[in-house]
This record gives sequence, C-alpha cells and structure tokens, in this order.
Amino acid sequence: MQKFKIVVVEDEPAICDMYRMKLEHSGFAVATAYNGKQGLEVIESFQPDLILLDLRMPVMTGDEMLEKLRQTKQGASIRVIILTNISRDEAPHTLRFLHVDRYIVKAHHTPSQIVDIVRETLQQKSSV
Repeated sequence: MQKFKIVVVEDEPAICDMYRMKLEHSGFAVATAYNGKQGLEVIESFQPDLILLDLRMPVMTGDEMLEKLRQTKQGASIRVIILTNISRDEAPHTLRFLHVDRYIVKAHHTPSQIVDIVRETLQQKSSV
C-alpha cells in the first residue's frame, strides 16, 4: 500500500508537531516547515501528495507560498488543505485563484477530524 506524503506548514511548533505526530500515527510520511519559505524548500525535496497550510506565518505567508508553488511544474497539481484560524471571510482573496482542495478553520475541527479530511482528500486524488 502506498504511504502518502504530507507536508505541514505551520508556524506554531507545538501545533505543527501535534499534526505531524497524529498524521504519522495514522500511517502517513510527514515533513514539516515553520514558514512559507521553508515550506517551499521542504516541498521541493520531499515531494508530498498533500500540504496542510497555515496562512498567517512569518517570513512568507501561506497564500504567498501557495502562489509561488502553483507557478512550478511540481506544485501545480499538489493537493492543498488550508488549515488556519482565519475565517473564510478574512482569507486573502487570491486563494480563490490558487486551487485549494479544502479550507478548514482549526478551532472548528479536532486533529482526528483533520486526519479524516486528509484521507478523504487523498482518496479523491487516487480514485481519479
């Protein structure tokens, strides 16, 4: 069975580690980054199937990172789940043009629910 690869891009180390551990425990290979610039580097080397991406981060925000990622051959088709505490109404308007698979407000979902959403999103990818 294929082991899907996930990159978690989140600037809060405790939150990033929590999602990393939860996803690894659920059978995923996981790499992490603490800002968008680092995220682009990790994504290039790790070549994930899916990215969990926070929006508000230092150095480079999530929407800036996603815009740069979508301009690359590899990054054009990677599944992306926005995982943030910014409501959709407050989200940068550029997101609507950057092909996001899901938009999740962290405070409204448990880590287990996030893992279920990741699985569901990856199953949609593998069934195509």
